[in-house]
Amino acid sequence: MTEISDILLSEIRARLGADFPARLGIAVSGGGDSVALLHLLKDIAGQKQVALFVATVDHGLRPESSTEADWVAQQAKSLGVPHETLIWNNWDGRGNLQDRARQERYGLLADWARRNDLGAIALGHTADDQAETILMRLGRAAGVTGLSGMADSIKRNGATFLRPMLGVTGLQLRDYLTEIGVDWIEDPSNHDMRFDRIKARDALKSLGGLGISAQSLTRVAQNLARADEALALYTQDSARQVLVADTGAVCCDQAGFAALPAEVQRRLVLGSLAWIAGPGYPPRHTATEQAIEAIELAKPGTIGGCILIPKGNKTWICRELNAVKEMRCEIGQDWDDRWVLTGPSAPNATIAPLGDAGLRSASEWRALGKPREVLVSSPAVWDGETLLSAPLAGFTNGWQAELTAERSDFHSSFLSH
Repeated sequence: MTEISDILLSEIRARLGADFPARLGIAVSGGGDSVALLHLLKDIAGQKQVALFVATVDHGLRPESSTEADWVAQQAKSLGVPHETLIWNNWDGRGNLQDRARQERYGLLADWARRNDLGAIALGHTADDQAETILMRLGRAAGVTGLSGMADSIKRNGATFLRPMLGVTGLQLRDYLTEIGVDWIEDPSNHDMRFDRIKARDALKSLGGLGISAQSLTRVAQNLARADEALALYTQDSARQVLVADTGAVCCDQAGFAALPAEVQRRLVLGSLAWIAGPGYPPRHTATEQAIEAIELAKPGTIGGCILIPKGNKTWICRELNAVKEMRCEIGQDWDDRWVLTGPSAPNATIAPLGDAGLRSASEWRALGKPREVLVSSPAVWDGETLLSAPLAGFTNGWQAELTAERSDFHSSFLSH
């Protein structure tokens, strides 16, 4: 084993930690970074009795993509690792191609992980990718969370993705591959200046004179990640003081909220929205600032598929009826990706929002002391036009509504935003 191998293996082991999954997937495109990751993890897996699996996502956006996937399959076969090509063919020519391809790639890999009972999937992101990400986010005036860069581990589409090479550079990995006599594929899009990431990569070359490098920016990201973690803990503690989860909504103490630092207020609002409406791109900065002001001044508002309702010295944040009014699902399915309803046999029943008409049938709702907006957007059981149950509005009729496991612990959710 050479010195470069020792350095790379030591870095990867440190980032993977002791909880190494017994079945580990690797996303390999054929580029130098992911090919090096395959060979390095093959070495580690042999020592830890870990079963490896390889997948290549073929986006079909270049004529040579299928040939490259076949090349990766041969590489995996030579190492005795099973390989599968995952094909994406849903591009309709609209929107941001790179962003759409990235989202679809995660979805395909997560489905593959579930089919093969994989504990995690390793990705080939490096210190260079981390540095480019930070530069791009600087251009968007990102805050502490954004400038923390990419995390070592993330959960996405129900799967765990690991980035064990954020501490090493692409040059180190290519030196390693050259040393062990392994080829790789150069993606021509890596030189396409139409893409922001390639512009960031080019800009990074000119910053060396200031001591700014992939390694230094990676250390900056690590420092900010620690600061972000501390802020998340403070935000969680603040949430316990001023926010209460009730009926799938959030009830906020206006005075307590107003006394908090602006950054914590922002995190409380965004965390509440994500818990109610689900993860996704956060609202724009201006919309978030307007929501914070609305809570402080006890004014109504709307943001991110949710509405703000002042009631006494509290402000309720709940799902907006317009955001869910067309949602229908069968009994046993998750409604709005967060509610599970169970009850007596009702073969023709469906789950849909309670709405204004349903609320009129749930005559006991006023005794609950909650804003009507909280209840009209809650799930109800319908048989055609007949309301069978509105569990959260006081008309249970043998039914109950529970949040899915992912949404069950409101205050803990602030550590993941």
